[in-house]
Amino acid sequence: MNLRKLRQYQFLLRTIVAGFAGAGIFLLAGLPLPWLLGPMFVGLAFSLIGWRTAMPKPATIAVRTILGVAIGASFQPELLSRLGEMASSLALLPIYILTIGCIGYPYFRRICGFDKPTAYFSAMPGGLQDMLAFGEEAGAKVRALSLVHATRVLVIVSTLPFILEFLYGTDTSKSLAGPPAEAIPPIELLLMAIIALAGWRLASLIGLFGASITGPMILGAAASLAGIIHFRPPSEAIIVAQLVIGMGVGASYFGLTLAELRNLVLAAVGYCLILIGLAAGFEHLVVSIGAASPMEALLAYAPGGQAEMTILAIVAGADVAFVALHHVIRVFLVILGAPLLKRFI
Repeated sequence: MNLRKLRQYQFLLRTIVAGFAGAGIFLLAGLPLPWLLGPMFVGLAFSLIGWRTAMPKPATIAVRTILGVAIGASFQPELLSRLGEMASSLALLPIYILTIGCIGYPYFRRICGFDKPTAYFSAMPGGLQDMLAFGEEAGAKVRALSLVHATRVLVIVSTLPFILEFLYGTDTSKSLAGPPAEAIPPIELLLMAIIALAGWRLASLIGLFGASITGPMILGAAASLAGIIHFRPPSEAIIVAQLVIGMGVGASYFGLTLAELRNLVLAAVGYCLILIGLAAGFEHLVVSIGAASPMEALLAYAPGGQAEMTILAIVAGADVAFVALHHVIRVFLVILGAPLLKRFI
């Protein structure tokens, strides 16, 4: 075994130990989202002290396919009767994204002193990898974009559980987010695995955005609406997904310097406060038109990561299909519109 391979295994072992340690601390303390936030903050701490953690890309893809199936399985036949209500909320998403852009771009450009492409793609509430790819092509500073979007996910996902518990009395400290594997028929577990793999591969082949989540979500929704599957993936799979995604966010801060902390991370934290305020405003608007409950409206409009917001919706007991559909369409609109709007800025 060569030295590089040995080091990769060392990083992986450290990541797993850190993830379980973080989850254990949060569980003992009764803190929200222990399997997501615990690994996230321990991974962050390791990154800040220079201990590198590494989550293999295949593991990240695998857990995202699990979440895609979980979203798809939430599409029940009775959801079709709510499409009219959901349409009014979904119609507000383009306005929401434009509002974010009109506030975020001047914030990063004028107040934070970012160059134009970096300011623009820092402001866009899309997926991390998509914004990095578009930003790099436009000449933006990739390291800055990476830290800004990682901080957006970190701050929003770690803040929302406390908001939900304080405002709505939602318990997000529970570790189980669905039935255990032993309660699900083996044939359905096999079908879920097939849906996850086939959905991801098909979505990748046709170039669908967010293929690892979107593909399994579409196939899972079709299977659920057809009555082929009747359960979400087991709680054990959701727990593993939380651990992997949490450690991945924390690991994004490896190599952070004091200058980056002062100039980039603090700027991103300030932007997150603006985003939370905007999400609260649109939540009030969605609730006022009767399109959703306050908790689901807030989860649908809080611009965290797709995977992280799906986990939070599952653990909080929200309408996962409603929340996830908003985030899928938000990311789609940003991916579709960001390169076009860039030409006018």
